[in-house]
Amino acid sequence: MSDCIFCKIISKEIPSEIIYEDDKIIAFKDVNPQSPIHILVIPKEHIESVNDIDDENSDLIGHIFVTIKDLAKELKIDEEGYRIVNNCGEFGGQTVSHIHFHILGGRKFSWPPG
Repeated sequence: MSDCIFCKIISKEIPSEIIYEDDKIIAFKDVNPQSPIHILVIPKEHIESVNDIDDENSDLIGHIFVTIKDLAKELKIDEEGYRIVNNCGEFGGQTVSHIHFHILGGRKFSWPPG
């Protein structure tokens, strides 16, 4: 999608600090971090939200979560803990219509989040 900021990051039209990339996904540092470690993980395939996950792309979502686990270990936040956040729709706080998962770590989080 030509107007999607995440698609522009994937195509390298917009620079980002990429920490992981393979043929299916990309992970990069959030430009407005909400914790000492704040990484976004997105599929290269444009999927708008969790509402658009189906039988054809569900393996991709599984790949994202395996990669998140591996990144947490690499970032040394796997032992103390971390938070994975996905916002879905306007009321859920989704501001970019391209499914993405936030990895937040490096500090203690409280509940409820807000």
